[in-house]
Amino acid sequence: MAPNSKHLIKNDFRFRADWHAAGKDEAPFLFPVPRAMFRNPVLTSLLKPLAAALAVAVALTAQPVFALSRIKDLASVEGVRSNQLLGYGIVVGLNGTGDTLNNTPFTKQSLQAMLERLGVNTRGANMRTANVAAVMVTANLPPFSTQGTRVDVTVSAMGDSKSLQGGTLLVTPLLGADGEVYAVSQGPVAISGFSAEGDASKITRGVPTVGRIANGGVVEREIDFALNKLSTLRLSLRNPDLTTARRVASAINDFIGGESAEPTDPSTVVLQIPPRFKGNMIKMLTDIEQLRVEPDQLARIVIDERSGIIVMGKDVRVSTVAVAQGNLTVTISEQPQVSQPEPFSNGQTVVTPRTNVKVDTGNTNKLALVKESVSLAELVDGLNALGIGPRDLISILQAIKSAGALQAEIEVM
Repeated sequence: MAPNSKHLIKNDFRFRADWHAAGKDEAPFLFPVPRAMFRNPVLTSLLKPLAAALAVAVALTAQPVFALSRIKDLASVEGVRSNQLLGYGIVVGLNGTGDTLNNTPFTKQSLQAMLERLGVNTRGANMRTANVAAVMVTANLPPFSTQGTRVDVTVSAMGDSKSLQGGTLLVTPLLGADGEVYAVSQGPVAISGFSAEGDASKITRGVPTVGRIANGGVVEREIDFALNKLSTLRLSLRNPDLTTARRVASAINDFIGGESAEPTDPSTVVLQIPPRFKGNMIKMLTDIEQLRVEPDQLARIVIDERSGIIVMGKDVRVSTVAVAQGNLTVTISEQPQVSQPEPFSNGQTVVTPRTNVKVDTGNTNKLALVKESVSLAELVDGLNALGIGPRDLISILQAIKSAGALQAEIEVM
């Protein structure tokens, strides 16, 4: 029952009393109560606290609310996706931070070919400009993009250019995987980093050789995909799971009716389009996307050994184990001594090395007990009781997994 159920019940009884006091017939409210009860003032005064107690009892027995997610956030429609585009172009207008033409022959050839198309012959000439850079241009073509739609493009230097700041990308065709031109890009390049240097020092922030052009690409060719004419639809789960696929199919069947949706594997739900939605696919998908299900996931621990990051899922469990962890620390210190000869003794100065080696095996660490946990919070408390850092915890989790006491999958990034 909703949190305001108590007020609904109390208001229902109060409103019934007013209704019957006016001499009206039975009203279709929440609780059917005989009309004669409200004519007795004693019974009316007793019903109000009874209604409050009933509301409290119903609220205490309410079911917990699970974390439900929309199907829109769990799955994507197969075929409705973006496509990657790639192109090669030239950025001009750089303030002496472009490619060195002698070191990057592809930049020199591209510049000469571009000038020849514009009617300028530079063959055999000695070109020493440093304001030009060869770049690769990438973009994503969104699904159902029509001609004239603008997309963002990313520009990345290929040669020894130091910075693309202040540069302008010349007209660059963007090709798909089939070799066809789907968009054309051009415009000033905006970068988030910068680089400055002098004779004795240099400073760099961010990556000045990569930039973006907001709305710098124009779609010239559309990708044909007749979504509204499909008779079978496939939903691809972003996180494949058998339980989640089954729940998604059940939610769709409850909404549409019948057995239209059926999971074929952990990542795919096949939907047969009902006759009433033929030719009206968008309306059906709009309603299906808003359906909510509770996603399930495999108990998993993700470990990044480089940064010491550990992420645990809510279903991770560990059986009762005893853990002892010790660190072997070897400290080597050098304290050389210099021996000076006495005056006028014709002796030599001698350096005598002195090495001090200290070994600490961590004998103070004792065997600790990690009890069987039934929740993620209890597991975290048990591991924190060991008093170790994240990097040592990584080795302990891997050892517990090897012992068969960790009911989870470990994924090392």
